[in-house]
Amino acid sequence: MTTMKLGRRALIATAVATLGLGTPAFAEGHQVVDSIHFLIPGGAGGGWDGTARGVGEALTESGLVGSASYENMSGGGSGTAIGYLIENADSNHGTLMVNSTPIVIRSLTGVFPHNFRDLTLVSGVIGDYAALVVPADSDVDTMEEFLAVYDEDPAGTPIGGGSVPGGMDHLVAAMVMEASGRDALDVNYIAYDAGGTAMAALLSGEIKALSTGLSEAVDLANQGEVKIIGITAEERVDAAPEAQTMMEQGIDTSFVNWRGFFGAPGLPDDKIATYQDALAKMYETEEWEEVRARNGWVNIHNSGDDFLTFLEEQEQTIGDLMRKLGFL
Repeated sequence: MTTMKLGRRALIATAVATLGLGTPAFAEGHQVVDSIHFLIPGGAGGGWDGTARGVGEALTESGLVGSASYENMSGGGSGTAIGYLIENADSNHGTLMVNSTPIVIRSLTGVFPHNFRDLTLVSGVIGDYAALVVPADSDVDTMEEFLAVYDEDPAGTPIGGGSVPGGMDHLVAAMVMEASGRDALDVNYIAYDAGGTAMAALLSGEIKALSTGLSEAVDLANQGEVKIIGITAEERVDAAPEAQTMMEQGIDTSFVNWRGFFGAPGLPDDKIATYQDALAKMYETEEWEEVRARNGWVNIHNSGDDFLTFLEEQEQTIGDLMRKLGFL
């Protein structure tokens, strides 16, 4: 476990909640919270780790939070950390746990017995849209052209991803194909154990397209390895202004792998409000914008009840698709 003062710069959130309940006066340094302990359900260097440390960096360097500490607790697809937070709720009022879309997927499949309703929902913070990419030297430039190739031989047009069957990359590919009027069950999805392995398969011709996160796709496109033929944002994003959305290509679907923060069950209202206030104010700081831009994240701010509504809608969409694909 490490304790560090960190930080950087910000964008204005999609919706900035002004929550003053229980919040200390904005004194010198604009400090809102004395300290936050971040519980990270995975190992160092992963998406959860980067999100918690990036948020902690922005909060502390901007002066909104006095100090931040970090604890990595891997295991059970985040089930270990969730169980720990629930079982030790009373002694963890100073803790925020980071999580993301897998808390929805894994609770649906029963990987762990809890779901997001068993925790205190604090705030969604950032998101990473998904993308479909093809090799840079491919004749395919758009989803229309890819679908024409796919329609000639669905089985011979495999789509790969760096997650297991029924995981996020598979679900995104299935969602896109279903929205295009194809049957999600016909998608020949090939799973690889990591994004790098999947990328090698794309470049070797083993798969015809790769389903991946937008931030990873942008990196690969900037390196000249791939072309992005469609993204699951509702409108184009600054990080990849040339990349067309699925929607503008007539495929009515959107998807975002959000990341956000949860507290222990029974977290007092004044604590919830103070954390939400600090996170809302974070978006207005230069420290946050530097962290966000560096990581290629998109600001997606869902606080409190808005966060619950967002998660319930995602749970419904993902659940319906997983049932169709036979994973539930």
